[in-house]
Amino acid sequence: MKKQTLGRTDLTVSRVCLGTMTFGEQNTEAEAHSQLDYALERGINFIDTAEMYPVPPKADTQGATERFIGSWLKKSGKRSDIVLATKAAGPNANQTWIRGGKHNLDAKNIRAAVDASLQRLQTDYIDLYQLHWPSRNVPIFGANQFEPKKERAGVPIEDTLAVLGELIEAGKIRHIGVSNESPWGVCEYIKQAEMRGLPRIATIQNLYNLTARAFETTLLDEVCYREDVSLLAYSPLAFGQLSAKYIDDPKAVGRLTIYPPTWSPRYLRPSVFAAVKEYAALARENAMSPAQMSLAWCYSRWFVGSTIIGSTSLAQLKENIDAESIVLPVEVMKAIDEIHARYMNPGQ
Repeated sequence: MKKQTLGRTDLTVSRVCLGTMTFGEQNTEAEAHSQLDYALERGINFIDTAEMYPVPPKADTQGATERFIGSWLKKSGKRSDIVLATKAAGPNANQTWIRGGKHNLDAKNIRAAVDASLQRLQTDYIDLYQLHWPSRNVPIFGANQFEPKKERAGVPIEDTLAVLGELIEAGKIRHIGVSNESPWGVCEYIKQAEMRGLPRIATIQNLYNLTARAFETTLLDEVCYREDVSLLAYSPLAFGQLSAKYIDDPKAVGRLTIYPPTWSPRYLRPSVFAAVKEYAALARENAMSPAQMSLAWCYSRWFVGSTIIGSTSLAQLKENIDAESIVLPVEVMKAIDEIHARYMNPGQ
């Protein structure tokens, strides 16, 4: 398994990261432990989670994912073998079970979030602590237009960085990152860090897959290249769409059929299905499964520090990891771009 260094840190991580948001919802604790064991056997040393997980977010399951990882860490004794990343939830009035619905990215909330995650994870430190979504008004989770009328008071970025700096000094976290961020947000985090001597973000965890390539078209790739911020690509299979299982069987069991349509409407757009049909045909014409081609493409992108994969079974996990060794021919890469030109970011 190839490894890469994140940003300007000393964190060297596998090119494939194990995502865990199904732990506690679609996966039991025993299944979660099996996935963690198998991932390490295959050379993965990077584990990503969040205080909000599993998904879809619910009061009675919140925190279960971190608890499952914590029980595995205690049982396995593998803490020093992994780079562990988790995330603090941004403001969301609907999730009242997270710190009474008052959660934001201010000092009080971040300290509480870190301490709770450390307890659930049964560890003394978090290698990469990320802000799950911004405090300010910004389009996220399927919204793709900035709307000034939705402007709200947000926690100043410098205040968030200041408390994160204190937590680094305390040894509770080592490095920091953002998630679901914009070019402006990345630039502002860098500017405030450099102006005020505060910690610098090392990573950005954003949506990136064959149906959602806005990371390229918004110039986030240039910003991150010039500022040494590594992309952690999430949802590389577009909630399973790019495996083509919903094309092959509209009733296939997965997030798009077991969760309400309101959970991920962007992946139910007709243009997504149309694009997936073409990507799937291209993969099969070249003796690959649609999932393997989609992942191999994502793994190969020059600006991706690590790709976060999630699975509900060991068979899926094996297929996803196996794709890391696939080198796509030039002709396939060209054909992918031709499909993209016809279906520009339908899942964004």
